Amino acid sequence: MSAGRSPATEPGLAGAAPAVGVFALQGDVREHVRVLTELGARVSPVRSAGDLAGLDGLVIPGGESSVMDKLSRLLGLAPAVRDAIDGGLPVYGTCAGMIMLADRIANPITGQQSLGGLDVTVQRNAFGSQVDSFETDLEVPAVSAEPVQAVFIRAPAVLAAGPEVEVLASVPAERLEAGVPREGLGAEVPVAVRQGNLLATSFHPEVTGDWSFHRYFLGELVGPSRP
Repeated sequence: MSAGRSPATEPGLAGAAPAVGVFALQGDVREHVRVLTELGARVSPVRSAGDLAGLDGLVIPGGESSVMDKLSRLLGLAPAVRDAIDGGLPVYGTCAGMIMLADRIANPITGQQSLGGLDVTVQRNAFGSQVDSFETDLEVPAVSAEPVQAVFIRAPAVLAAGPEVEVLASVPAERLEAGVPREGLGAEVPVAVRQGNLLATSFHPEVTGDWSFHRYFLGELVGPSRP
């Protein structure tokens, strides 16, 4: 277990373990299940609208956002998740999950939609292809007193964010792939954001062994929302 905590001592997990679903149509499902289970949550896969019943939170993993979008609409899951978001369900999207939560996609494939709810514009594959993957430490004071280890794999970036969006972490804009629109961007580009019950990161926290963002999600979003 990361950082030597037991589930009983994890922040936000006092009392009964929270029920957290992992959007399981495609992507890094098992990795998130493992981390959330280690942190003391009761974890279940979400493949249909009925699987959302009784959940205290939902994680949308990395993967192929266009595939997730098509499957979620085909299976009738997309409208149910939108309703859950509107109802205040805490949702954490990583990489492709960030794209799924974004209100706007700057470079969607033909017909691609998103679940929405997060007032941001995102760029798919903003840092390049698989061979351009990189790892870095991020300063995220709201999440961790120590630098957070982050791995970016075909990651999106936030090109614009609404006034209610809190930027938690950024990286130098010079890391963006050539051709990515930079109008309105400063020296840094957001890669971790929060808006109310929604949390999103460009990177994959489930693969590094640094579970700071999962802890933050459970402690700061899921915990306070529970009765």
